[in-house]
Order: sequence, then C-alpha cells, then structure tokens
Amino acid sequence: MRTRTLSALSTTTLAGLLLTGCVAGEGSATADAAPAEGEWSSDTLTVDFATYNPLSLIIKDQGWLEATLGEDVTVEWVQSAGSNKANELLRSGSADVASTAGSAALLARANGSPIHTIALYDQPEWSAIVVGPDSDITSVEQLEGKSVAATKGTDPYFFLLQTLEEHGVALEDVQVQNLQHADGGTALVNGDVDAWAGLDPIMADAELTSGAELIYRNVDFNTYGFLNATEDFLDESPDLAQVVVDAYEKAREWAADNPDETVEILADVAGIDEAVAEKVITERTNLGIDAAPGQAQLDVLEVVGPIFVESGDVTSQDQIDEALDTLLDDTFATQADASTIDE
Repeated sequence: MRTRTLSALSTTTLAGLLLTGCVAGEGSATADAAPAEGEWSSDTLTVDFATYNPLSLIIKDQGWLEATLGEDVTVEWVQSAGSNKANELLRSGSADVASTAGSAALLARANGSPIHTIALYDQPEWSAIVVGPDSDITSVEQLEGKSVAATKGTDPYFFLLQTLEEHGVALEDVQVQNLQHADGGTALVNGDVDAWAGLDPIMADAELTSGAELIYRNVDFNTYGFLNATEDFLDESPDLAQVVVDAYEKAREWAADNPDETVEILADVAGIDEAVAEKVITERTNLGIDAAPGQAQLDVLEVVGPIFVESGDVTSQDQIDEALDTLLDDTFATQADASTIDE
C-alpha cells in the first residue's frame, strides 16, 4: 500500500490560512478570539443537516454556528436525504459543507467532484440487508433473482455490492431498485421489493415498528461518516471551515454529556419514536472517534474502491487511486477547538 499525505490543503488554502491569521494560536478561528466584526471571509455559510449525522442535528438545534458567527454571516441549513443528495449539493455549489458516508465521498471525488473530507462525524453501523417481517429469505444467497431496493451512490448501496460479492452473488442477478432511503423502506414494508439495503434511522424504525428483519450485518462494510467541503470553499473561507469543524467537536462533547437530549433531537427531526432513536444512538453509532481523517479510513476505502470499478460506478482504478491520494484533509480536524464556539 502506498504512503499518502493526509494534509491535502492546496497552496492557495494554506496561504489563505496564513494571511487571515488562521493558524491555531495566532488569531485564527481556532484561537481564543474570533475575527473582528465584518472580518469573516464570507457573509454566508451553507451547511447540511441529515438524520444519519446526529452531530449535524445537535449543531443546528443549539444554534452554535449562528451564535459564533454573529450577524455578519448568514448560516443557511439544507437537508441531505442521503449521501447522494449531499454530493449533489456539493457538486452544484448549493452547500459549502455536507455529510456523506466515506464510500460516497470517494465515489464523488473519483468522478471529478472537487471536494475534500475535513472531519469525521462518526463510525456507524448504519447499513444492513433487510427483509420484511413475513419474508422467507434468510440468507444473502437467496437474493439471487430477487428485487432489492438501494439508493445508488450511498453506503447502503456499496454495502449491498460488498455483501453480494462476499456471498458469490453477481450484481446482474439481482434486480436493484434505485430508490431513496425512505422510499426503499416503504417499498419493503409494502411488499413492493423483496429486500432493502437499509439505512438508519429508517432501518431501525422498520425493525421496531414493522417487524423488519436484518438478515446480514457487517460493521466492516460500513464506511465512516465523512464531513466534506468544496475546494472553492476551503480556498476562500478556511476561517469558516474551521468554525464548522470546531462546532462538530463541540457537538461531539455535548452528545457525550447529553445522551438523552441527543436521542430526543434525532427522534424529533427524523419523526421517529425515541425508542428507535435510542437504538440508533446507543447500539449503532460511535461518536467518540478521532475527528481527523487518516489511515484507518483509507484502509476501508481501498477495499471499496475496486468494487466501484467492477460495478461500473467509476471508470478506472487510476481514478480511485487519485481520489484516495487527494480526498482527505486533516488540517482542520487536527486543530479543532470546541472552546471557540459560542452558545
């Protein structure tokens, strides 16, 4: 395995950090004092929130970005219904920062989307192969010739690809129905598909309220939660990027100190029972990880990358290798400081 440089900041971004004083301890957004009034690099910041990213829900609920940036920066929130939608927001410039699964970030970068992963938000077990309560399917091998709902471009889809490969089932022998996560869950419950590559919290809700069953789980097939930003945003607004990452660090600490409130926030935004939200947070979500993306994530993505090529989602392995070399940027996460965020 080749050695890769994890700090992928461009020269322009680094220069911007130096010119604006955005080096930790030298008047940056990670230092004690925020920029003086009117000195933020932009008057708008657009970030996503997603039910598969509990930290984003906490930040939005608590209003920390708004409190820290003040009246000089308008914070715009956009919802991501899945990693594919988050990637669309980033590619179109409709979001500066958005959250995806690691696999989806690699796919986007390999196919030319100019993004970098600037932090990790969790290590989830958020995907599995799910069947309805009355299904006679009990193994992956029985999916041959069956219809399976999955959202292409997201971790559950890549979970499905890895699962089929591991069990010797060819992708072309499965009828993949490309449905957004919530629609896939509904299709399963209604009997319109035989199985579903599920995503929490919708998957946990289907388990507890509809009796759906998880026939295959593998935490190693779930890639990490990646917080991504566009190259233009990192070049032009490294100060705001640091504030976002700092807010994520604060949310991580807050979630550890306030587990019940974290469950309540997820339940409220996702429109699910608190018992379902608790299952997601306590059983399938590890928020207590190092926020800096690094070798552990590359190790996971190096397994997923060739599957993209085999499935036709990426044209060549060269594109995968280039994406692996350039995707991760640990600069902001390594200097994250929750104390810079106002309440």
